[in-house]
Amino acid sequence: MARVLTPRAEDFPRWYQDLIAKARMADNGPVRGTMVIRPAAYAIWERMQAEMDARIKEAEAQNAYFPLFIPESYLSREAQHVEGFSPELAVVTHAGGKELAEPIVVRPTSETIFGEFMAKWIDSYRDLPLLLNQWANVVRWELRPRTFLRTTEFLWQEGHTAHATEADARDYARRILHSVYEDFMTNLLAIPVVPGRKTKGERFAGATNTMTLEAMMGDGKALQMGTSHELGQNFAKAFDITYTSQAGAVEHAWTTSWGSTTRMIGGLIMVHGDDSGLRLPPLLAPIQAQIMVVKAGEGVTEAAVKLRDELKAAGVRVKLDDRADIPFGRRAVDAELQGIPVRIEVGPRDLAAGNAVVARRIDGTKSPVALGEVVAEVVGALKTDQQRLFDDALALRQERTVDVKTLGDAIEASQTGWARVPWSAVGTEGEAEANGKAVTVRCLIRPDGSVPESDDEPDVMAILARAY
Repeated sequence: MARVLTPRAEDFPRWYQDLIAKARMADNGPVRGTMVIRPAAYAIWERMQAEMDARIKEAEAQNAYFPLFIPESYLSREAQHVEGFSPELAVVTHAGGKELAEPIVVRPTSETIFGEFMAKWIDSYRDLPLLLNQWANVVRWELRPRTFLRTTEFLWQEGHTAHATEADARDYARRILHSVYEDFMTNLLAIPVVPGRKTKGERFAGATNTMTLEAMMGDGKALQMGTSHELGQNFAKAFDITYTSQAGAVEHAWTTSWGSTTRMIGGLIMVHGDDSGLRLPPLLAPIQAQIMVVKAGEGVTEAAVKLRDELKAAGVRVKLDDRADIPFGRRAVDAELQGIPVRIEVGPRDLAAGNAVVARRIDGTKSPVALGEVVAEVVGALKTDQQRLFDDALALRQERTVDVKTLGDAIEASQTGWARVPWSAVGTEGEAEANGKAVTVRCLIRPDGSVPESDDEPDVMAILARAY
């Protein structure tokens, strides 16, 4: 295929922007830092939504919707929260041709407005746990926007829950981290993630604990793919979220929040993309197989339609491309750019030989397959290639993660990948030193890879990296 993208190894950021443009995934919006998500990428987001939503519902949370506009006074009730978000806030001061009596904040996240209504809806222990989620857009005024990764407005889901006990809230935040986020990212996105605990300096504003899922991108940098927060009783006290216990005492609830965003699309690109474009995990791909008529006539279109129907009956998400008036090479390049896992090419010569050509995007193979065997070949390829993407991403992470003993060695190793170092060799002072060199502590983990209960556990390890 003709080269249409800047090679990844030559200029990774340029390659990323090229791919988004050439694969028709997004355009810059008219306001700085905003984006227009085009159909090719929005179809991916819809698949992400569907899969995530099913897992969220399995975790017994219910969907709701809360307003985009939040009174400024709501944010000021939780001091750490407003301080953490102040630089990113978009504030409305005029509406209807008049100055507002109270400024209105455009939703940067919804802990405060959820808190206001949880306080209204919760009376007794019988109302708990209250498990809510919303799919929405949020606005955070980014200084250095980058499509999908950091944009002024982005799409996400945000969950907010209230519980009777600290233990119940802690367990639920971990359930979301592992059963919803980690399961989705590992099994659907085919992205190996490291679940860990954020340091105090990296914690969500107003949280008592933030847990994260970190993924290594193709250039060795880290990307935070999703977070789950324990909020303790901070927001419950600020918004008077109380309940009457079984013993008749009035208690403050314990709350959590958790979210994942369209940033996952950026992660998908940077983990799996190559010099020919995007490579979509088959389980996620909106179109898993595309049948392409190379040249019309001689029964080719009829054979292609028959294959489409057979694949659809086998549960494959399939599309027929019978646009024989558009050069085949151009259509094939477009399919590669958009990462469609399998192409089935049907032309007069193939049909005469009783074959179709099956081209696999992920392993790059292309071979003739008897028409009667195409369905089985495609189904098998989709399963194999899903696992291959995960294995390749995991191999890269293992290859570019090194164990070191000192902060200096960790900062040096972070220039090309990840460093795993004892947290005791870093500490808060070392974290500040690393930050000054554009390196962050991505998360803390136990030696066995599990998530620590506190920063002070013995033998806790820190993952350091440069990050998006």
